[in-house]
Amino acid sequence: MALSAGISREAAWELFCKHNKDPFHLQHALTVEGVMKWYAAELGYGDDAEFWGIVGLLHDIDFGEYPEQHCLKAPELLEAGGLRPEVIHAVCSHGWGIVNVEAQPEHEMEKILFAADELTGLIWAAAIIRPSKSVKDMEVKSLKKKFKTPAFAAGCSREVIEKGAALLGWELDTLFEKTILAMRSCEDAVNGALAGLK
Repeated sequence: MALSAGISREAAWELFCKHNKDPFHLQHALTVEGVMKWYAAELGYGDDAEFWGIVGLLHDIDFGEYPEQHCLKAPELLEAGGLRPEVIHAVCSHGWGIVNVEAQPEHEMEKILFAADELTGLIWAAAIIRPSKSVKDMEVKSLKKKFKTPAFAAGCSREVIEKGAALLGWELDTLFEKTILAMRSCEDAVNGALAGLK
């Protein structure tokens, strides 16, 4: 039986948009949603893809209004929105070791969110300076160069990305390759959704 987040995907998006207005935050939420759904299918959790996606969609729910309380205000907002405890734990666990939260990534889904969240930011920053402005023609080799340049997208923590790969027991190249593929899979849908908001 598929996991239930407690609310529909549509209700989750409404809840996120209620607390976040910045176009960058909307794009990031949609991207991480798509990435999480791709990983669910890739890793054998296809029946729970929507659940994984809702976790990805809501992972930064408190960042727009409460950046200084990121992952600390989230439980209150998610509970008010009707989300199940499993979603709340997963959302909070992506702040493990970054902000003052006790929740640690335990389930494979939580480890994926922890590892891929920062990495999607780095990949997107690398994509928008490409002639294509797309992830579709990005290669791992190109991403590795950007990863090794600390001044590039300095806000994307290399330490967190490395820690995430270690949590999964993966080489960095594996995490890079899979997350690029995941972002390719949802790029058109994300762009379409954002265009529909304008």
